[in-house]
Amino acid sequence: MGDNTNYFKVNKETWNKKVAIHAQSEMYKMEAFKAGETSLMPYELKALGDVNGKSLLHLQCHFGQDTLSWSRMGAKCVGVDLSDEGVKLAKALNKELNLDAEFVCCNVLDTSQHVDNTFDIVYTSYGTIGWLPDLKPWANMIFERLKPGGVFYIVEFHPILWMFDYVDGKPQMKYHYNQEEVIYEEYDGTYADQSSKIVSKEYGWNHGLSKVVNALIEAGLQVDYLNEYDESPYDVFPDLIKQENGMFKMEDQLFPMIFEIKATKN
Repeated sequence: MGDNTNYFKVNKETWNKKVAIHAQSEMYKMEAFKAGETSLMPYELKALGDVNGKSLLHLQCHFGQDTLSWSRMGAKCVGVDLSDEGVKLAKALNKELNLDAEFVCCNVLDTSQHVDNTFDIVYTSYGTIGWLPDLKPWANMIFERLKPGGVFYIVEFHPILWMFDYVDGKPQMKYHYNQEEVIYEEYDGTYADQSSKIVSKEYGWNHGLSKVVNALIEAGLQVDYLNEYDESPYDVFPDLIKQENGMFKMEDQLFPMIFEIKATKN
């Protein structure tokens, strides 16, 4: 990973600390999840449809709720995450819920070194690509792990959102849409529980939509669609207003909050 090794190390330490806090947070609704409620949001459910009998690789799966939700729908799932604490909890949940998902602890860019199988679906969602310095090796790995005819799907926060610094509660435009330099942030708490006692230390990168789309195209995937939406499924930005459909919007919405891309390996 060259010069990025320390960045990944710090991020891994932060995510390891987040796992226990997130597992107990209102945002992750652990008891409802264990009782059978899906953690998946409408966008990904609509995009991927019936996954029964399909193989699915979930990249950057945290502690596996989405992976296990797909597993409950009949998919044969493998989840990958950088955090060993996350993978440990994911494996425990898999066992407790009597599901058959597998989980692998590794940097997502190294997935092909740890996972040999190819899949019908490769999936990733909400707050994933900003942890990666370069999307080209990521896209190449996705191509490698897909079967011919397989589908890649990402739903993610819009890059415009990452141009702002939210640390003081008031969004301030601070970062470039395509920020080449690493961005370091240090703050109290975590997006799922801002009152928690941990200090989040995080290194990230901003990737504009052209970078995401072109990385996938250059890797050999055919992009089926790119959509943008003025809503977030999570209340993780300041002063969002809950809508009737359960999604969240800003009061004066001037730009999209999420995007989705579906692509195919021909």
